[in-house]
Amino acid sequence: MSGLIAAGLLPLLAVLGLNRLIRRSLAAPRVPEAGEPEGLPWQAVRIATLRGRSLFGWFIPAGERAPALAIVHGWGGNAELMLPLAAPLHRAGYALLFFDARCHGRSDEDSFASLPRFAEDLGAAVDWLRGRPEVMAERVGVLGHSVGAGAALLLASRRDDLAAVISLAAFAHPAAMMRRWLAGKGFPYFPVGAYILWYVQRVIGHRFDDIAPCRTIARVRCPVLIAHGSDDGVVPVAEAEQIYASRGAARARLLLMPGSHDEYADLERHLGALVGFLDEAMGVR
Repeated sequence: MSGLIAAGLLPLLAVLGLNRLIRRSLAAPRVPEAGEPEGLPWQAVRIATLRGRSLFGWFIPAGERAPALAIVHGWGGNAELMLPLAAPLHRAGYALLFFDARCHGRSDEDSFASLPRFAEDLGAAVDWLRGRPEVMAERVGVLGHSVGAGAALLLASRRDDLAAVISLAAFAHPAAMMRRWLAGKGFPYFPVGAYILWYVQRVIGHRFDDIAPCRTIARVRCPVLIAHGSDDGVVPVAEAEQIYASRGAARARLLLMPGSHDEYADLERHLGALVGFLDEAMGVR
């Protein structure tokens, strides 16, 4: 009898072990910030988010009643990685909130990070900005990179109080992104890869089809700028084109520029296009 029980437990233990391995393999690396927004009037802040957690961030005001942006990094990143945008956007008159999503940088730990949780944290950052006396509550936009870009589109598809969205290097669909990751690791899609995709959707509580940028873009009601590096080796530029082609009635623009997934060699030359888009979307010029 004991042998039968042990034989029955072995498959269960194998599945539990595989699930732990999946979560450990997909966990975001935590990289705390080493620098600060030098030369700008910043202040460190803590922002309450869901599940009783808090987020670390830098708030950079821009005078009284300024338009504002909540800016979020990508997977395994932190607020510091987005700081090249700080000085030019601040010069253009925007108050800025750079923050770390849960399980990243100096923000609180949680059971896991995911695109929907990035969106929850971005929503908390928007609400925090809208409550600041220095900020025009009706002129708050969001800017995200990679997973953060997907989160920005997901958040904007769920609420109608955002003035603008800038998506930098978003992937079109989480399943396609994960299948590329699996192929790079040498995992066959059947049966291992298919199980991993099923398990991740079960853990995060969302179907990939419901949170994919190529699906959420059509539900966004504010203006959207989809920006992507033409030399991106992590997320092919074709995915930006796919998101744009899926826009439906959304007021979206596509901006392709030289650069990789994390570095835009020509970003400075295109900052005028980003600021111009924001000014028009927010009606500040």
